[in-house]
Amino acid sequence: MVQEHVIIIGNGIAGVTAARHIRKLSDKRITIISSESEYFFSRTALMYVYMGHMKWNHLKPYEDQFWKKNRINLLKAYVTEISPEDKSIKLEDGRHLQYTDLIIATGSEPQKFGWKGQEAHGVQGLYSKQDLELLEKNAPHNRACKRAIIVGGGLIGIELAEMLSTRDIPVTFLVREKHFWNNVLPKHDAQLVDEHIRKHQIDLRLETNLDEILTDENGKVRAVKIKETGETIQCDLVGLTTGVKPRLEMLSQTSIETNRGVLVNPYLKTNYDNIYAIGDCAEQREVIKNRPSIEAVWYTGKMMGETVAQTICGKPMKYNPGHWFNSAKFFDIEYQTYGWVYPEEIENNRQLHWSHPDGTKAMTVNFNQKNNQFIGINTFGIRLRHEVVNGWLEQNKTILEVMKNLKQANFDPEFFQSYEKDIFKSYQKHL
Repeated sequence: MVQEHVIIIGNGIAGVTAARHIRKLSDKRITIISSESEYFFSRTALMYVYMGHMKWNHLKPYEDQFWKKNRINLLKAYVTEISPEDKSIKLEDGRHLQYTDLIIATGSEPQKFGWKGQEAHGVQGLYSKQDLELLEKNAPHNRACKRAIIVGGGLIGIELAEMLSTRDIPVTFLVREKHFWNNVLPKHDAQLVDEHIRKHQIDLRLETNLDEILTDENGKVRAVKIKETGETIQCDLVGLTTGVKPRLEMLSQTSIETNRGVLVNPYLKTNYDNIYAIGDCAEQREVIKNRPSIEAVWYTGKMMGETVAQTICGKPMKYNPGHWFNSAKFFDIEYQTYGWVYPEEIENNRQLHWSHPDGTKAMTVNFNQKNNQFIGINTFGIRLRHEVVNGWLEQNKTILEVMKNLKQANFDPEFFQSYEKDIFKSYQKHL
């Protein structure tokens, strides 16, 4: 009997989690293919290598021998074709590999919007290992890079700003919205982040759009032009951080159905029973509650990997991510969000906002004003216990119950100051 062969395209958190769980559940042959890196690494920690806090080897969660020990074959190669009909893939070097089940976990790629000069030397994103290596060439120090321009007000943009500032490279940050990330954050929260960015000597330009990237005679970045004013800003680096999109190029000549991402059902299957898509590249055909159909988030990629492994190993399981959660870091302010806190109050929703005078701690709570049900919470500079807040959402707690029990959720270190009493007073005052 021929051994079943699972091929996974992509060695990010989604693909690697799927491989690990398939190995736990079965004796199937497993091959992970990636053209980016030989070994899996923590993508969210890339910034710390540039900042000098970590070395490249520190980003690898597993020792190199882990893969061979667990009979997971790693192949550093680029997939050029997928043939669902004969269950095979083709590699750039001409080799063909047969599979029993195929998992597409190709992740995301930076999104570009057709600016003149966007392919110039010195223009880059920050997503891959290759991007990190390129940044070391483009911005090794402030003598080679006298100013950097970052375009796009998202999480990758603020990470890049922090990275460059640790090498004393001046940064101008172009954000087209009224406030940083105000398509995600309520106004008060977004303003807090605006002020914090500026406190770190970043030249934050709000409601400002890139018009074009200007180059020298060698095709190297020399400046950018601002759309609204025509102003020209000299620079040596342009970081395009205007979001990501699913990486789908290898699927263009196949009959695997795609929209913005690879379309999947609740079992993460494509329109082929033995082909799955997980992680950043997967798009849900049926939206799960009010979650986005594409979730480019670390923990959801991990959950998808665990889910698809069950199905492939004979225990069909629907993808059920539960309540929305995310976290990030804005320089030295930690951010957490649970449930739903919308950029603006919507029908029957009310938001209560509390902020500390020092501008580094804040909380916004969203609730249904008809039945007082707790809907979501944003925190800045205050850590909450995941299991407690998730429990409040699961149990449909009221806003009063949440406010009275905030201390139960506090996850700050022992000697950190506690603000629950101040937050509760603010809650009482505004109701």
